[in-house]
Amino acid sequence: MNTLNLESENRCFGGTVATYSHYAQTCQSTMRFAVFIPPQAQSKPVPVLYYLSGLTCTEANFTTKAGAQRYAAETGIMLVAPDTSPRHTGIAGEDQDWDLGTGAGFYVDATQDPWQKHYKMYSYIVEELPDLIAAHFPIERDRLGIFGHSMGGHGALICALKNPSKYRSVSAFAPIAAPSGCPWGEKAFSAYLGENREIWREYDASEIIKTNPWQRPILIDQGDADSFLAQNQLLPDVFAQACETVNQPLTLRYQKGYDHSYFFIASFIGDHIRYHAQALQE
Repeated sequence: MNTLNLESENRCFGGTVATYSHYAQTCQSTMRFAVFIPPQAQSKPVPVLYYLSGLTCTEANFTTKAGAQRYAAETGIMLVAPDTSPRHTGIAGEDQDWDLGTGAGFYVDATQDPWQKHYKMYSYIVEELPDLIAAHFPIERDRLGIFGHSMGGHGALICALKNPSKYRSVSAFAPIAAPSGCPWGEKAFSAYLGENREIWREYDASEIIKTNPWQRPILIDQGDADSFLAQNQLLPDVFAQACETVNQPLTLRYQKGYDHSYFFIASFIGDHIRYHAQALQE
């Protein structure tokens, strides 16, 4: 069994917030994640909801800023928030750009040097981390949901769409919804996956949905004052159009006056937790 190292622990809404580190076989490096264990877990296994953060974030951003624990405690859901990339791998230039390398794993399995040895975030999120959580925490393994923000919204969408039997629910805040067609995605995919755009399609929610409809509802919240929306980094309408072509149920809510920050996430986190709770507890 993979050893967990407890880094911090705090009481919260009758449950516990903790941060752990461990050696990840997929990423060949030490990874960190935060977990909120709701009070209900003291007496029975509970559903688990994974949250994937955006560019430059760690496991701490969501844990300290989103205000999600109150709602998770009310609904009896465990929250797991992993880091966004491997760190300190020794790859030359991994800390050079804020949108590539450290803090910018993009939730893909890299196939290109120098990234491919360590940057296997897709396999880490979908395979290794759920196995680790199931081994160490009282969860109902068949009741998993996933959501995220920005780069993490992209990650949540692709993980769910590529693994419909694993996840029961998916939602996103301001996701990078069509990464093959935006500057962030083009930069990351070129570096991690190479120049063959056909391979990119495997990690692009707007492409995956065309052949792998989720067939359950998808919820996306997007602030209409988000500067990255105006810069065509997010492209939620491209995803919405792809969903429409295959009759995929999608609720895309444009929230007036909201930006890309955690103030936006905190404003609607309750809606998302309740949305997942309903699906996970059916």
